[in-house]
Amino acid sequence: MIKNLKKIIVLSSLLITSTLLAEVKEIVVSKQYGISYLSLIVLEEQKLIEKYAKEHGLGDIKVNWATFGGGSIANDALLSGNAHIVGGGNGPFIRLWDKTEGKVKALAALNESPIVFVSNNPNVKSLKDLTEKDKIAVPSVKVSVQSLLLQIAAAKEFGIKSYDKFDNLTVSLKNPDAYAAITSGNSPVTGHISLDPYPTLELEKPNIHKVFDSFTLLGSAHTTNLIWATENFYKENPKLSKAVVKALDEANNWIVNNHDEAVKLYLASYKSDESPELISKVLKNSITFNTKPKENITQFSDFLYDVGAIKKKPTSWEELFFDSIK
Repeated sequence: MIKNLKKIIVLSSLLITSTLLAEVKEIVVSKQYGISYLSLIVLEEQKLIEKYAKEHGLGDIKVNWATFGGGSIANDALLSGNAHIVGGGNGPFIRLWDKTEGKVKALAALNESPIVFVSNNPNVKSLKDLTEKDKIAVPSVKVSVQSLLLQIAAAKEFGIKSYDKFDNLTVSLKNPDAYAAITSGNSPVTGHISLDPYPTLELEKPNIHKVFDSFTLLGSAHTTNLIWATENFYKENPKLSKAVVKALDEANNWIVNNHDEAVKLYLASYKSDESPELISKVLKNSITFNTKPKENITQFSDFLYDVGAIKKKPTSWEELFFDSIK
């Protein structure tokens, strides 16, 4: 009787341990609008997370996809448990990394792509020309990477104490809505800070010009978008986390080796009437998909620390990332 009781206890213990170690069978992953998220579109369409989850011994999993209009919405979804992995710009990510004291980290980088400020106001050639009449569209006021870039530019032009000089001119708009506003000619929106394909599309219009871009402002290319998750998710789902990164690597290679198909996939995913030639140009010249981040991503965190927007300054990019890509 005692032997049987011990056997039952051991078996129960093994069952509990197995249950605790079991990884999730269903997840929600989010992306945003624009070609910056093409690699995530490939993951969704080709079911690459599902493929690599199986290769990592996880069996069949279900991946649900959501599209958000900005990083603050993505962060809310992550913290509320309505999403497991979210994609967005480095600004909202770094703020959440700091807010959670490192309990949220990046799984991988998505791309290097310039953030571009365009205007339809012929008088705005530089930040010095902005007035109260100008309204600048960004995905999320103050917290998006686009808003962060405007603050960095203001600090460089007017001094660090004036970094938020133009925050009152910004308005929150999804990129497709901002594109429609700035090109319509009958909107109070006169400027738009965004990533491709929007600036390339906008600069095709004769009345729109570029004011500056982030690569020039910061002196080199930088990691622009990432995917991130909570520490709990990463610890409880180590195989799935690494499967996601493997899936991204395959998606990035596919984009490079299947250029025409990648253009078609992007256009089809948003039911877009954008020119295939223009999207092709963007893919060739304006964006690089890469899961490993550029080391100078810390330029953004350094700035946020210097202006008091975050409490801790990461010493290197490794501090911001899980070991999924190290």
